[in-house]
Amino acid sequence: MNRFLILGCFLWITILGFAQNNELRKNIQSIIENKNATVGVAIIFNGKDTLTVNNQYRYPTMSVYKFHQALAVLDNLNRRNLPLDQQIYVSKAALQPDTHSPLREARPEGNFYMPIKELLQYSVSQSDNNACDILFDFLGGPNYVEKYIKSLGIMQIAITATEQEMHDDPNKQYANWTTPYAAVELLEKFKQQDNWFPSQSKSLLWDALVETSTGKDKIKGLLPSGTVVGHKTGNSFRNEQGLKAADNDLGFIELPNGKQLSIAVFIVNSMEDDKTNAAIIAQISKAAYDYYKTK
Repeated sequence: MNRFLILGCFLWITILGFAQNNELRKNIQSIIENKNATVGVAIIFNGKDTLTVNNQYRYPTMSVYKFHQALAVLDNLNRRNLPLDQQIYVSKAALQPDTHSPLREARPEGNFYMPIKELLQYSVSQSDNNACDILFDFLGGPNYVEKYIKSLGIMQIAITATEQEMHDDPNKQYANWTTPYAAVELLEKFKQQDNWFPSQSKSLLWDALVETSTGKDKIKGLLPSGTVVGHKTGNSFRNEQGLKAADNDLGFIELPNGKQLSIAVFIVNSMEDDKTNAAIIAQISKAAYDYYKTK
């Protein structure tokens, strides 16, 4: 076939795809207009079709980075030939007060051993801050996670501060950042790769995402009952002026047509209340679901 004809077909397909996505883009923009916040969106449908909105900014990851950390932990175990049942000592001092920690509430006495797989479930499914920092200690710190994620080709990201460091200095909430597309690209890589670590490790993280108990009013909020969603939320403090550094959700959605979409909705520097932030994420998720469910 003539190369100019091939090029012409490619451009036609590209323009058609853009025109189709433009309908969803306009819907998203109507949801976020006039909001006192910056909202970034990235969507990958069926592993190929992509859409981004406001992807040029750096968005604080907050607890979304617990997904990134989990990948690094599973890779580390695999490289060292250690089992998911590998025990980690949890000291009383590691169960910090004044932070979200179902682990501390369940085992306030401290000074016990716990399998890494349970710490991962606490960190990912319940967004436990103490479990997260215990896993950072196991790896040698946040920089280990950043280096690992960049080794996968995800460059628009920084992971430098622990949960305790962000608690002690709220300005460090901005130290851990990503773009929406970088986050959703990483999720896609996890979904599609079968050779990063053993299948039971992938299943553990997949199930932990599906079993997430936080943010039920975000990506899942407006979807039909029974829709399979795996996601990881992130949520920041507010400063004295009421500014919220971040309100996020990253996840995948299984569609009625048997296909999947991955979506990240990150909100930075919001003066909207928490209910409005969650509604923005839920409305964008539902718009994407409705758009792609018959594609």
